[in-house]
Amino acid sequence: MSSGQKTVSVFLMLISSILVLILGLYVVWPPWAWPIAVVLLGASWAGATFSAARANRGKLFPDTVTAPPVPEVERRELLIKSVALPSSMDDYDFLLSATIRWCPEKPYAQESGTHHGGLAVEAILARAREVTVSRNPFRSSLVQHELSGALAEMHPDRTEHVRAMALDVVLTLSEEDQRRLDRLAAIRKDEEVWRHERKYEKDRRAYLGGDVLLDTGSAVVWWLTKNDDQVEKTVKDIGLLARLTSAANNEQVAEPFRHLVPEAFPKEPATETERGPADLFTDFLRQVGFSPGDDECVMIADQVAMAIKDKDSDAAEEIRTLFAPPPVPLAENGDGNGDDPDSPSTDIEPVTEA
Repeated sequence: MSSGQKTVSVFLMLISSILVLILGLYVVWPPWAWPIAVVLLGASWAGATFSAARANRGKLFPDTVTAPPVPEVERRELLIKSVALPSSMDDYDFLLSATIRWCPEKPYAQESGTHHGGLAVEAILARAREVTVSRNPFRSSLVQHELSGALAEMHPDRTEHVRAMALDVVLTLSEEDQRRLDRLAAIRKDEEVWRHERKYEKDRRAYLGGDVLLDTGSAVVWWLTKNDDQVEKTVKDIGLLARLTSAANNEQVAEPFRHLVPEAFPKEPATETERGPADLFTDFLRQVGFSPGDDECVMIADQVAMAIKDKDSDAAEEIRTLFAPPPVPLAENGDGNGDDPDSPSTDIEPVTEA
């Protein structure tokens, strides 16, 4: 019973009590009748009040004010499949599939002929494009989870007619693009390995050619440290290091180390020409003091040639030719007529005077 009902009940009880009191004084009731009248009056009014409260609950005097029921907002869903979205690489698009859930921005407003579903799809794709346009297609699975979080909340579209979100987001690439990207990734990995190997080889060549094998001394010091300071082994290998250093610098073995590589500088064999009797005879004459061209030398040579003519005619002729006197010019033959048999005869008889 509300406070208003209580006030009315108390007011009615007071009026009834006053009426009973006036009636009892007027009729002159005996003393024992007054308590009975009071009890009956209270019981009757209590029952009447209880019955009225039950009958009128929620009508004349409601206990609480009940708000009108709010109609449930209708949420609608749309399914999109394999919608192309740009990535950070040209010609490589993401493919988006998702369930789009949307509801009107003003659920109690009258329909205005707007296609709310189209606005919801446009809003979701615009939000998804902002994420994917700067993402690498090599990371499609990672971008999918990022996109799921970005589209997980209801946001109004650009016209503020609907609010939309996306569920069950799936982001993939076409099979052809995925194969191309896998191949590019493999090539890029191989190229990276090759680049490091090439740099390692280049650095190693520079170290060996410009430092270790710069000269034989540098090579010996390097080899000594590589062999744990084994001096005897290093000394034995100096010749090998000298040849290695000379080959690395495109030059011959340095002079101080040539005796350690005799096979690199073989001695030229002595080529002795065969000496004949004429050579030996010439050496003999020189040793005893004769010089070629002396008259005595010519005479001795002629006698020797005549002596060995029967034994070795070639040697005799070689000795005679070797020690023959030089020819005498014609101008030096006496009076100019000479004894040359080929010269013309000048036998002219002198003319006598008569």
